[in-house]
Amino acid sequence: MGQKVLHIGKAGNMERYAADKKFLEKIHLVDLPMGLEPEKYLKEAKDAQVIVADAIARIPAELIDGMPNLRMIHSEGVGYNGIDLEAADRNHVYVCNCRGMNASAVAEQAVMLMLGVLRDVKNGDRAVYEGEQIRKKESYMKNGNLMELADCKVGLVGFGDIAKSLAKLLNAFQAEVYYYKRTRESKESEREYGASYLPLDELLSSCNIISMHVPVTEQTFHMADDAFFSKMQDGSYFINTARGEVADSAAIVRALKSGKLAMAGLDTLEFEPVQKDNLLLTQEQEIQDKILFSPHIGGITASSFRRGYAMIWKAIQDLEEGKTPLNIVNALI
Repeated sequence: MGQKVLHIGKAGNMERYAADKKFLEKIHLVDLPMGLEPEKYLKEAKDAQVIVADAIARIPAELIDGMPNLRMIHSEGVGYNGIDLEAADRNHVYVCNCRGMNASAVAEQAVMLMLGVLRDVKNGDRAVYEGEQIRKKESYMKNGNLMELADCKVGLVGFGDIAKSLAKLLNAFQAEVYYYKRTRESKESEREYGASYLPLDELLSSCNIISMHVPVTEQTFHMADDAFFSKMQDGSYFINTARGEVADSAAIVRALKSGKLAMAGLDTLEFEPVQKDNLLLTQEQEIQDKILFSPHIGGITASSFRRGYAMIWKAIQDLEEGKTPLNIVNALI
Protein backbone atom coordinates (compact mmCIF):
# COMPACT_ATOMS: atom_id res chain seq x y z
CA MET A 1 0.00 0.00 0.00
CA GLY A 2 1.29 3.48 -0.93
CA GLN A 3 0.61 6.78 0.76
CA LYS A 4 -2.21 7.38 3.21
CA VAL A 5 -4.41 10.29 2.14
CA LEU A 6 -6.92 12.10 4.35
CA HIS A 7 -9.63 13.69 2.24
CA ILE A 8 -11.64 16.40 4.02
CA GLY A 9 -14.61 17.33 1.86
CA LYS A 10 -17.39 15.82 -0.20
CA ALA A 11 -17.26 12.03 0.01
CA GLY A 12 -16.40 10.28 -3.23
CA ASN A 13 -14.61 13.16 -4.95
CA MET A 14 -11.22 11.46 -4.86
CA GLU A 15 -12.53 8.32 -6.58
CA ARG A 16 -14.86 10.20 -8.94
CA TYR A 17 -12.08 12.31 -10.41
CA ALA A 18 -9.23 9.80 -10.35
CA ALA A 19 -7.98 9.46 -13.93
CA ASP A 20 -5.56 6.68 -13.01
CA LYS A 21 -7.58 4.01 -11.22
CA LYS A 22 -4.50 1.81 -10.78
CA PHE A 23 -2.71 4.54 -8.83
CA LEU A 24 -5.87 5.08 -6.77
CA GLU A 25 -5.71 1.42 -5.74
CA LYS A 26 -2.27 2.03 -4.23
CA ILE A 27 -3.58 4.79 -1.95
CA HIS A 28 -5.02 4.23 1.52
CA LEU A 29 -7.83 6.79 1.40
CA VAL A 30 -9.66 8.10 4.48
CA ASP A 31 -12.71 10.14 3.44
CA LEU A 32 -14.16 12.47 6.11
CA PRO A 33 -16.48 15.50 6.00
CA MET A 34 -15.57 19.09 6.77
CA GLY A 35 -16.25 20.59 10.18
CA LEU A 36 -15.01 17.83 12.48
CA GLU A 37 -12.76 18.55 15.45
CA PRO A 38 -9.03 17.88 14.86
CA GLU A 39 -9.05 14.89 17.21
CA LYS A 40 -11.62 13.16 15.01
CA TYR A 41 -9.34 13.47 11.98
CA LEU A 42 -6.32 12.40 14.02
CA LYS A 43 -8.13 9.33 15.29
CA GLU A 44 -8.70 8.12 11.73
CA ALA A 45 -5.65 9.45 9.89
CA LYS A 46 -2.92 10.60 12.27
CA ASP A 47 -0.31 8.76 10.17
CA ALA A 48 -1.42 10.16 6.76
CA GLN A 49 1.19 11.70 4.46
CA VAL A 50 -1.29 13.86 2.53
CA ILE A 51 -4.38 15.94 3.27
CA VAL A 52 -6.64 16.85 0.35
CA ALA A 53 -9.09 19.48 1.58
CA ASP A 54 -12.11 21.35 0.28
CA ALA A 55 -11.07 24.91 -0.61
CA ILE A 56 -13.03 26.31 2.35
CA ALA A 57 -12.09 23.59 4.86
CA ARG A 58 -10.30 24.62 8.05
CA ILE A 59 -6.92 22.90 8.56
CA PRO A 60 -5.68 24.26 11.90
CA ALA A 61 -2.25 24.04 13.52
CA GLU A 62 -3.54 21.44 15.98
CA LEU A 63 -4.24 19.03 13.13
CA ILE A 64 -1.01 19.73 11.24
CA ASP A 65 1.12 19.45 14.42
CA GLY A 66 -0.55 16.16 15.27
CA MET A 67 0.36 14.39 12.00
CA PRO A 68 4.06 13.46 12.14
CA ASN A 69 4.15 11.90 8.65
CA LEU A 70 2.34 14.75 6.89
CA ARG A 71 4.18 15.97 3.79
CA MET A 72 1.56 17.88 1.79
CA ILE A 73 -1.80 19.65 2.16
CA HIS A 74 -3.53 20.17 -1.17
CA SER A 75 -6.58 22.37 -1.64
CA GLU A 76 -9.30 20.98 -3.89
CA GLY A 77 -9.62 24.45 -5.36
CA VAL A 78 -7.74 27.70 -5.72
CA GLY A 79 -8.49 28.99 -2.21
CA TYR A 80 -6.49 27.96 0.85
CA ASN A 81 -7.59 30.55 3.43
CA GLY A 82 -8.44 27.91 6.03
CA ILE A 83 -5.01 26.27 6.08
CA ASP A 84 -2.59 27.39 8.81
CA LEU A 85 0.43 28.21 6.65
CA GLU A 86 2.69 28.97 9.61
CA ALA A 87 2.06 25.53 11.07
CA ALA A 88 2.70 23.97 7.66
CA ASP A 89 6.00 25.83 7.34
CA ARG A 90 7.00 24.85 10.87
CA ASN A 91 6.35 21.19 10.09
CA HIS A 92 7.99 21.32 6.63
CA VAL A 93 4.71 20.52 4.90
CA TYR A 94 3.97 21.64 1.34
CA VAL A 95 0.69 23.56 0.87
CA CYS A 96 -0.51 23.45 -2.74
CA ASN A 97 -3.55 24.67 -4.63
CA CYS A 98 -5.17 24.03 -8.00
CA ARG A 99 -4.10 27.28 -9.56
CA GLY A 100 -5.88 27.96 -12.84
CA MET A 101 -8.29 25.02 -12.58
CA ASN A 102 -11.37 27.25 -12.73
CA ALA A 103 -10.01 30.23 -14.65
CA SER A 104 -12.06 29.74 -17.81
CA ALA A 105 -15.17 28.70 -15.86
CA VAL A 106 -15.17 31.77 -13.59
CA ALA A 107 -14.35 34.01 -16.55
CA GLU A 108 -17.46 32.70 -18.33
CA GLN A 109 -19.52 33.34 -15.19
CA ALA A 110 -18.28 36.93 -15.08
CA VAL A 111 -19.27 37.45 -18.71
CA MET A 112 -22.67 35.93 -17.99
CA LEU A 113 -23.22 38.37 -15.11
CA MET A 114 -22.03 41.30 -17.22
CA LEU A 115 -24.45 40.44 -20.00
CA GLY A 116 -27.15 39.77 -17.42
CA VAL A 117 -26.94 43.23 -15.89
CA LEU A 118 -26.42 45.05 -19.20
CA ARG A 119 -29.55 43.41 -20.65
CA ASP A 120 -31.49 43.45 -17.34
CA VAL A 121 -32.10 39.70 -17.64
CA LYS A 122 -33.58 39.31 -14.16
CA ASN A 123 -36.36 41.84 -14.63
CA GLY A 124 -36.96 40.97 -18.27
CA ASP A 125 -37.52 37.35 -17.35
CA ARG A 126 -40.03 38.31 -14.67
CA ALA A 127 -41.86 40.66 -17.03
CA VAL A 128 -42.45 37.84 -19.51
CA TYR A 129 -43.80 35.57 -16.77
CA GLU A 130 -46.15 38.38 -15.69
CA GLY A 131 -47.50 38.91 -19.21
CA GLU A 132 -45.73 42.27 -19.49
CA GLN A 133 -43.36 41.41 -22.34
CA ILE A 134 -44.41 44.22 -24.70
CA ARG A 135 -44.60 46.85 -21.94
CA LYS A 136 -41.11 45.92 -20.75
CA LYS A 137 -39.71 45.91 -24.28
CA GLU A 138 -41.17 49.32 -25.00
CA SER A 139 -39.74 50.74 -21.77
CA TYR A 140 -36.25 49.58 -22.78
CA MET A 141 -36.70 51.16 -26.21
CA LYS A 142 -37.92 54.42 -24.70
CA ASN A 143 -35.14 54.62 -22.11
CA GLY A 144 -32.40 53.40 -24.44
CA ASN A 145 -30.67 51.78 -21.47
CA LEU A 146 -29.74 48.33 -22.80
CA MET A 147 -26.05 48.14 -23.62
CA GLU A 148 -23.67 45.86 -25.48
CA LEU A 149 -20.31 44.83 -24.06
CA ALA A 150 -18.75 46.56 -27.06
CA ASP A 151 -20.13 49.82 -25.64
CA CYS A 152 -18.26 49.30 -22.39
CA LYS A 153 -14.93 49.93 -20.77
CA VAL A 154 -14.36 47.02 -18.42
CA GLY A 155 -11.99 47.41 -15.48
CA LEU A 156 -10.52 44.27 -13.91
CA VAL A 157 -9.35 44.68 -10.31
CA GLY A 158 -6.63 42.05 -10.08
CA PHE A 159 -5.07 40.32 -13.06
CA GLY A 160 -4.44 36.67 -12.23
CA ASP A 161 -5.42 33.58 -14.21
CA ILE A 162 -9.17 34.26 -14.07
CA ALA A 163 -8.91 37.92 -15.06
CA LYS A 164 -6.58 37.04 -17.93
CA SER A 165 -9.05 34.44 -19.22
CA LEU A 166 -11.82 37.00 -18.86
CA ALA A 167 -9.82 39.62 -20.78
CA LYS A 168 -9.56 37.28 -23.76
CA LEU A 169 -13.32 36.66 -23.72
CA LEU A 170 -14.02 40.39 -23.50
CA ASN A 171 -11.72 41.01 -26.47
CA ALA A 172 -14.04 38.80 -28.52
CA PHE A 173 -16.96 41.04 -27.50
CA GLN A 174 -14.92 44.09 -28.58
CA ALA A 175 -15.03 45.65 -25.13
CA GLU A 176 -12.22 47.95 -24.02
CA VAL A 177 -10.34 46.10 -21.28
CA TYR A 178 -8.29 47.70 -18.51
CA TYR A 179 -6.73 46.17 -15.41
CA TYR A 180 -5.17 47.12 -12.09
CA LYS A 181 -2.74 45.09 -10.01
CA ARG A 182 0.07 46.02 -7.65
CA THR A 183 2.79 44.99 -10.12
CA ARG A 184 2.16 45.95 -13.71
CA GLU A 185 2.32 43.23 -16.38
CA SER A 186 4.93 43.29 -19.12
CA LYS A 187 4.11 45.00 -22.42
CA GLU A 188 4.12 41.55 -24.05
CA SER A 189 1.55 40.26 -21.55
CA GLU A 190 -0.65 43.31 -22.05
CA ARG A 191 -0.62 42.75 -25.80
CA GLU A 192 -1.34 39.04 -25.38
CA TYR A 193 -4.43 39.67 -23.26
CA GLY A 194 -5.57 42.88 -24.94
CA ALA A 195 -5.64 44.77 -21.66
CA SER A 196 -4.21 48.15 -20.67
CA TYR A 197 -2.95 49.08 -17.20
CA LEU A 198 -4.50 51.89 -15.16
CA PRO A 199 -3.90 52.94 -11.53
CA LEU A 200 -6.85 51.92 -9.38
CA ASP A 201 -8.46 55.35 -8.98
CA GLU A 202 -8.22 55.99 -12.71
CA LEU A 203 -9.60 52.54 -13.48
CA LEU A 204 -12.63 53.18 -11.26
CA SER A 205 -13.36 56.58 -12.79
CA SER A 206 -12.75 55.50 -16.41
CA CYS A 207 -14.66 52.20 -16.66
CA ASN A 208 -18.40 51.62 -16.56
CA ILE A 209 -18.05 47.94 -15.54
CA ILE A 210 -15.79 47.01 -12.62
CA SER A 211 -15.07 43.30 -12.05
CA MET A 212 -13.31 41.97 -8.93
CA HIS A 213 -10.52 39.38 -9.25
CA VAL A 214 -8.48 39.55 -6.05
CA PRO A 215 -8.07 37.03 -3.22
CA VAL A 216 -9.20 37.82 0.33
CA THR A 217 -6.31 39.25 2.34
CA GLU A 218 -5.99 41.87 5.07
CA GLN A 219 -5.39 44.38 2.28
CA THR A 220 -8.36 43.36 0.10
CA PHE A 221 -11.00 42.72 2.79
CA HIS A 222 -13.82 45.21 2.02
CA MET A 223 -11.65 46.71 -0.72
CA ALA A 224 -14.87 47.70 -2.50
CA ASP A 225 -16.15 50.11 0.14
CA ASP A 226 -17.88 53.50 0.08
CA ALA A 227 -14.70 55.27 -1.02
CA PHE A 228 -14.18 52.71 -3.80
CA PHE A 229 -17.72 53.12 -5.18
CA SER A 230 -17.58 56.92 -4.87
CA LYS A 231 -14.78 56.96 -7.46
CA MET A 232 -16.86 55.07 -10.04
CA GLN A 233 -19.00 56.67 -12.73
CA ASP A 234 -22.68 57.22 -11.97
CA GLY A 235 -24.73 54.33 -13.36
CA SER A 236 -21.84 51.86 -13.41
CA TYR A 237 -22.02 48.09 -13.08
CA PHE A 238 -20.25 46.05 -10.38
CA ILE A 239 -19.38 42.37 -10.84
CA ASN A 240 -17.95 40.09 -8.15
CA THR A 241 -16.89 36.52 -8.92
CA ALA A 242 -13.96 36.65 -6.48
CA ARG A 243 -14.83 36.35 -2.78
CA GLY A 244 -17.77 38.02 -1.10
CA GLU A 245 -15.54 39.55 1.56
CA VAL A 246 -13.71 41.80 -0.91
CA ALA A 247 -16.87 43.92 -1.14
CA ASP A 248 -18.70 45.63 1.73
CA SER A 249 -22.35 44.60 1.37
CA ALA A 250 -23.63 47.77 3.03
CA ALA A 251 -21.55 49.87 0.64
CA ILE A 252 -23.03 47.99 -2.34
CA VAL A 253 -26.52 48.80 -1.08
CA ARG A 254 -25.67 52.48 -0.61
CA ALA A 255 -24.15 52.65 -4.11
CA LEU A 256 -27.28 51.10 -5.62
CA LYS A 257 -29.57 53.48 -3.69
CA SER A 258 -27.59 56.53 -4.74
CA GLY A 259 -27.50 55.56 -8.40
CA LYS A 260 -23.72 55.28 -8.38
CA LEU A 261 -24.36 51.67 -9.42
CA ALA A 262 -27.01 50.85 -12.01
CA MET A 263 -26.84 47.15 -11.12
CA ALA A 264 -24.59 44.57 -9.45
CA GLY A 265 -23.93 41.01 -10.61
CA LEU A 266 -22.77 38.86 -7.71
CA ASP A 267 -21.67 35.23 -7.70
CA THR A 268 -20.23 35.61 -4.18
CA LEU A 269 -21.51 37.30 -1.04
CA GLU A 270 -20.26 37.95 2.46
CA PHE A 271 -21.28 35.40 5.09
CA GLU A 272 -21.63 32.25 2.99
CA PRO A 273 -23.55 30.02 3.15
CA VAL A 274 -26.01 32.84 2.50
CA GLN A 275 -29.04 33.01 4.79
CA LYS A 276 -32.37 34.72 4.17
CA ASP A 277 -31.49 37.57 6.53
CA ASN A 278 -28.40 38.56 4.54
CA LEU A 279 -28.34 42.34 4.08
CA LEU A 280 -28.37 42.08 0.29
CA LEU A 281 -31.49 39.90 0.37
CA THR A 282 -33.58 42.07 2.68
CA GLN A 283 -33.70 45.32 0.69
CA GLU A 284 -36.80 46.93 -0.74
CA GLN A 285 -37.93 45.70 -4.16
CA GLU A 286 -36.35 48.62 -6.00
CA ILE A 287 -32.89 47.53 -4.78
CA GLN A 288 -33.57 43.82 -5.24
CA ASP A 289 -34.37 44.56 -8.89
CA LYS A 290 -30.85 45.96 -9.28
CA ILE A 291 -28.99 42.85 -8.09
CA LEU A 292 -28.44 39.73 -10.19
CA PHE A 293 -27.27 36.78 -8.10
CA SER A 294 -25.77 33.42 -8.94
CA PRO A 295 -25.13 30.88 -6.15
CA HIS A 296 -21.29 30.86 -6.16
CA ILE A 297 -21.14 28.45 -9.08
CA GLY A 298 -18.53 30.21 -11.21
CA GLY A 299 -15.81 27.66 -10.62
CA ILE A 300 -17.67 24.39 -10.15
CA THR A 301 -18.08 23.14 -13.70
CA ALA A 302 -17.33 19.49 -14.39
CA SER A 303 -14.31 20.52 -16.44
CA SER A 304 -12.95 22.57 -13.52
CA PHE A 305 -13.12 19.56 -11.21
CA ARG A 306 -11.42 17.35 -13.77
CA ARG A 307 -8.61 19.86 -14.21
CA GLY A 308 -8.23 20.35 -10.45
CA TYR A 309 -8.11 16.69 -9.59
CA ALA A 310 -5.61 16.05 -12.37
CA MET A 311 -3.36 18.52 -10.50
CA ILE A 312 -4.03 16.84 -7.14
CA TRP A 313 -3.29 13.31 -8.35
CA LYS A 314 -0.16 14.55 -10.13
CA ALA A 315 1.05 16.14 -6.87
CA ILE A 316 0.41 12.95 -4.89
CA GLN A 317 2.25 10.91 -7.51
CA ASP A 318 5.14 13.39 -7.50
CA LEU A 319 5.48 12.93 -3.74
CA GLU A 320 5.42 9.15 -4.20
CA GLU A 321 8.30 9.48 -6.67
CA GLY A 322 10.32 11.88 -4.52
CA LYS A 323 9.60 14.94 -6.67
CA THR A 324 8.58 18.42 -5.53
CA PRO A 325 4.88 19.07 -6.21
CA LEU A 326 3.69 22.01 -8.30
CA ASN A 327 1.63 25.04 -7.20
CA ILE A 328 3.20 25.46 -3.76
CA VAL A 329 1.66 28.49 -2.00
CA ASN A 330 3.53 28.54 1.32
CA ALA A 331 7.14 29.43 2.08
CA LEU A 332 8.34 25.82 1.89
CA ILE A 333 9.94 25.52 -1.55
